[in-house]
Amino acid sequence: MRGRSVRIGVGLAVGAMALAACGGQRDAANGGSTSGRLSIATGNTTGVYYVMGGGLAQLINRHLPGYRATAEATAASVENIKRVADGQSDIAFTLADTANDAVNGTGAFTSPQPIRALARLYDNVTQVVVRADAGINRLEDLKGKAVSTGSPNSGTEVVATRLLASAGLDPDVDVKRQKLALPESTDALQNGKIDALFWVGGLPTAGIKDLVATAKDKIKFLDLSPYLTTMQNRFTKLYHAGTLPMASYGLSADVPTITVPNLLVVRDTMSNDLAYKLTKLLFEYKADLVKVHKEARNINLKTAQLTGDVVLHEGSKQYYSEQH
Repeated sequence: MRGRSVRIGVGLAVGAMALAACGGQRDAANGGSTSGRLSIATGNTTGVYYVMGGGLAQLINRHLPGYRATAEATAASVENIKRVADGQSDIAFTLADTANDAVNGTGAFTSPQPIRALARLYDNVTQVVVRADAGINRLEDLKGKAVSTGSPNSGTEVVATRLLASAGLDPDVDVKRQKLALPESTDALQNGKIDALFWVGGLPTAGIKDLVATAKDKIKFLDLSPYLTTMQNRFTKLYHAGTLPMASYGLSADVPTITVPNLLVVRDTMSNDLAYKLTKLLFEYKADLVKVHKEARNINLKTAQLTGDVVLHEGSKQYYSEQH
């Protein structure tokens, strides 16, 4: 469902277990829940944020006395930050480039957003999948093609539009742009309704894995390395060279690509005590998150504090200071 958030619960083992929530009202002026109820804004239902957010909700429910958490499916980064700023959600996953825009009041944000970071998590990998018979070998070849740039208000949409601009294409003029969530994008590509899709997510992403398994040699991934320098110079140095390993989806070769970090963010009014406990939970029970999705292996203390322009929450700073 596009443009709306759907309240869901995700279990540690299967990613689809309902979570009960305690009573109480949200209080945006005080950073969200004051009654022990926490909402986690995640992403598309076949993406890694969704799975990881469900795992985090389970950790809170099991190991943080007095709190009950619910994970919610959303369009992801841009929407998630707006939800946290408005007090609709307490915790959110977001791409670091979008979060940088948020605190600086640029890009999709008309004013600085009141967010703080709990931690830098793992890196998301940019994946551009095209129909093998569409004559698309580089981004420039997308001109005139039907392209999904991801859900409206998603981090994928931000990266997609920037990549197209880096290739000299106007996303609203030069391509037949469709703003589809990942499940809709993969269905449309497989059914020949679009020629290409953009996705920025952890590895493996379930939706992309299923697409590869079904479409096999009818699709291929584009090499994005030629656009890295332009992306860095024009937008942010948070973009890095990366690789889509062949093992991620059973490909015939590695694919050069562009990565961007993920952050876990909250409102700046969250109490220091709660921010401290959430940060501590993330690291003390990291092994449980790894069981949910292996990208959690990349969460570590050495990089957790590298949050770009987004200031670390004071409660998180306290936790990190105690780890030295």
